[in-house]
Amino acid sequence: MLKKAAKWILVIGIMFILYNAAEILYYSKVVEKDVKADAAIVLGAAAWNGKPSPVLEGRINHAIELYHNKTVDKIIFTGGKAAGEKLSESEASKLYAMSKGVSEGDIYLETQSTITEENLKYAKELAEKENLKTFVIVSDPLHMKRAIVMAEDLGLAVHSSPTPESAYKTYKTKIPFFLKEWIYLTGYQILSPFHLQDSFVDFRLSV
Repeated sequence: MLKKAAKWILVIGIMFILYNAAEILYYSKVVEKDVKADAAIVLGAAAWNGKPSPVLEGRINHAIELYHNKTVDKIIFTGGKAAGEKLSESEASKLYAMSKGVSEGDIYLETQSTITEENLKYAKELAEKENLKTFVIVSDPLHMKRAIVMAEDLGLAVHSSPTPESAYKTYKTKIPFFLKEWIYLTGYQILSPFHLQDSFVDFRLSV
């Protein structure tokens, strides 16, 4: 009896893990069109010497496009300052966006976060102060599933919009990113009922 129960638990566990893999791949292609939202939330990635890394630049460019085509009215940039850097990720993002024609008054920053869940948590706190209600989440395609799950768990009304300019273009770069997201999404979902998500820390993309 115990062996049979253990076998079914194993089967269910494997199915759950494989389902997560499929969901990550599915959400990497989900672009919700004809959407109108109050703001884009741009998830942080590394900034180098006050300038966005290629990963972050791709995310910013996509948010700028959403802003210029009136999909969003505002942009919330997220991300704190890494050791040795002169600007936070969000500050570097702001300067870049302004150089591309985004009005300073339409940009909001949170400068505390270091991981995805904090990006979203602090963005939510800022949005509540500014009375922003609906959001487009901007990140790399393989990051979207976990980002959407976390945003919805925080009670945010969100739409998915992965950047088409991801710095992860080859299988050599995509596969490690996918495996990382697969592990972190599964870990988050297992730990979240026990409020232990913070012990499962992701890392900043630095490409």
